[in-house]
Amino acid sequence: MSLARFLRHKSVEQLQAEVGKRRDFRHVLGLWQLTAIGIGGIIGVGIFVLAGQQAAMNAGPAVALSFIIAGLGSACAALCYAEFAGLIPVTGSAYTYGYAVLGEGAAWIIGWDLLLEYALVVAVVAIGWSGYVQVLLATAGIHLPEWAQKSMSADTMTWYWQQFLGSLGVQVAHPVAVPTEHHRFNVIAAGISVLVAVMLSVRTEWGARLNTFIVAIKVIGVALVIGVGAFYINTANWHPFIPERVFDDKGAGHFGWQGVLTGASVVFFAVFGYDTLTTAAEEAKNPQRDLPRAVMLSLIVAMVLYIAVSLVLTGIVPYAHLSGDASVSDAFNAIGLPWIGNVIAAAAVVGVISVLFAFMLGAARIWFALSRDGLLPAWFSRVHLRFGTPARPTMILGVFTALVAGLLPIGEVAELVNIGTLSAFILICASVLVLRKRKPDLERKFRTPFVWFTAPLGILFSLALIAGLPWITFERFAIWMAIGLVVYFCYGARHSKLNNPQD
Repeated sequence: MSLARFLRHKSVEQLQAEVGKRRDFRHVLGLWQLTAIGIGGIIGVGIFVLAGQQAAMNAGPAVALSFIIAGLGSACAALCYAEFAGLIPVTGSAYTYGYAVLGEGAAWIIGWDLLLEYALVVAVVAIGWSGYVQVLLATAGIHLPEWAQKSMSADTMTWYWQQFLGSLGVQVAHPVAVPTEHHRFNVIAAGISVLVAVMLSVRTEWGARLNTFIVAIKVIGVALVIGVGAFYINTANWHPFIPERVFDDKGAGHFGWQGVLTGASVVFFAVFGYDTLTTAAEEAKNPQRDLPRAVMLSLIVAMVLYIAVSLVLTGIVPYAHLSGDASVSDAFNAIGLPWIGNVIAAAAVVGVISVLFAFMLGAARIWFALSRDGLLPAWFSRVHLRFGTPARPTMILGVFTALVAGLLPIGEVAELVNIGTLSAFILICASVLVLRKRKPDLERKFRTPFVWFTAPLGILFSLALIAGLPWITFERFAIWMAIGLVVYFCYGARHSKLNNPQD
């Protein structure tokens, strides 16, 4: 395999010329539907959980500053995404942009990377969503059988694995005890994964309209928190705005400016998701105009809501009271408004579906793009004759994420999330710089402002966050990448459309 094959790429001009000729998808998404996909991908547990938890653990009232810092880091990548979205409005997002600038090998790596990343985000969110739903069901006196409430624990999975090895005659050195807990499969998490896949497999505009409605409910719920909570703010709760740094009995530091920065690194994972909307470029009515706008609008709206909620929560109750998993509801219960807490819980249950929608849409479109370019079998890139959607990869993803969400503990799944998106951010920021240097005269519908400052800052921010991930994430990421390289060299490189131009 020559290096030339690994570096071969599609030209930007070629991709632009193909935009008007593509007939794989129907152009049905307008600016507000694209923006709703972006907002749906961004606003989730960050606003309902992380804002309060990070105030209690690391930043105090200055958690609003944590969101601003994280938002600035995310905005660097968003500005670069916006430039590419206007320049190359083709399905595949970071994968396609990498193909045009860095070559097929880099594009494959990032596409394979994001395929797993987006699928695991769906599984993690589905598991969390299941917990919210079961709380609401319990208040109505409805309880699922114990086996159907949660996935198996790590010990139970180990026990089953050892039983399997024993059936093959393999001796286990340290057998675990027979599990005493009876959880086996998270039925609700699996069910919502399949339901979202079905929703995405029918006409795109149907799913997009439902998603826009769901996002509207979520935003109204957040606006209710801000509007009602503003009347109960006690400014004394904001003093000191940045609490003095302290150390717990384990020697871990909290608060101070270091705590604000720690909070920023945690909530950073709540301020991306806008990248998912760029995967639907070929389904946009006016992609070169609307995609850059939707990227920036979704991030701006989300940041305004995050900052406002952070200030309201830390204003109505002391920040130390916000450490629970339902910090928004807890805050309003503390001031004697439990009905607001119930409304927020309901809004969270409905609203989190939009996160599932955004990331499964992104995963399915990346899979489709890999297949259309010949890097995966062409069977996956045949759109549904009636609905005009990539139904095959979408339904496979639905089943895969259902099995992951139903069987695996959330901690096991969450460890792989985030490294893929941060890697994509690095690629996008670097690619913008390369293309500015290589082809400065290309007509760009949107230009990243101060690009020689903005893009490197986005790269540094992403590298810093990758460095803080646990080591096991790198181990599992390396395994997935090794599998991907085997697939590429054994299949993708030989079947690539660039290797077979006659096709």
